[in-house]
Amino acid sequence: MPQAPNYKAELVGVFGHPVAENPTIVLQEAAFRALDLNWRYLTIEVYPQDLADAVRGLRAFNMQGINLTIPHKVAVLEHLDAIADDASLIGAVNTVRRDGDKLIGENTDGKGFLRSLREDARLDPSGKRVVVLGAGGAARAITVELALAGASELTVVNRSPERGTTLVDLLNEKTATSARFVSWKDTYAVPDATDVLVNATSIGLFPNVTEKPDIDYDTIRSNMTVCDVIPNPPHTPFLQEAEARGATTLDGLGMLVYQGAIGFKLWTGRDAPVEVMRRALAEAFGL
Repeated sequence: MPQAPNYKAELVGVFGHPVAENPTIVLQEAAFRALDLNWRYLTIEVYPQDLADAVRGLRAFNMQGINLTIPHKVAVLEHLDAIADDASLIGAVNTVRRDGDKLIGENTDGKGFLRSLREDARLDPSGKRVVVLGAGGAARAITVELALAGASELTVVNRSPERGTTLVDLLNEKTATSARFVSWKDTYAVPDATDVLVNATSIGLFPNVTEKPDIDYDTIRSNMTVCDVIPNPPHTPFLQEAEARGATTLDGLGMLVYQGAIGFKLWTGRDAPVEVMRRALAEAFGL
């Protein structure tokens, strides 16, 4: 018998505010096309006061999942049925997957960063001393995953002592790493013993493309690996300064691609075509 036609696309997407410049649709739609999947990725503006209604809409539309970006990564927790253990430790969710009629919160940010660090920079974080600039959502995800991966020392540098010490207390209490907080009052000098330096702030993100973190760039040494989580633009002034001093650099494109690939598999059950996703993103950024 001929098979009945199926015109229904499976829906996923992202909730955020602002969200118009979020490029995740580019890599996810490229992956759907490459595997001939009838799926669609929707970029949806959701104001903070409308998040609960948006999650109800996700359920009502039988969407297969959603990404969360600013300002919803923490606020969404109370609207889900369950939270993965690592996402619970991080205290934030950037990906929701459907399991039957339940919505499960995951966090792929730190995992995406780790995969990029290992595969693109070819660096195993186990036993390494890492300095992370910032203590927001990206920093929480990255430091937790680095700690779980065996980083020996984590230094969190942040303007707000409250947020910074809260993160350090979490790392020291819940993981085997040794974490400390440094107040970012003045120009920060990177310690000589640092193996990895990560900008986990939004400094330098489009449209503020000329901005860079306030650090003493002459304290960056050639044997350091310097990472930026910002994908747009990928070649930030922060990374340019590090390159000028001979450091190995890692831009935010890999983290974005890999966290998207992890989300793709959570939703579809299929391995993501990572190189297809990377090429699509690079093309969108004119690289």
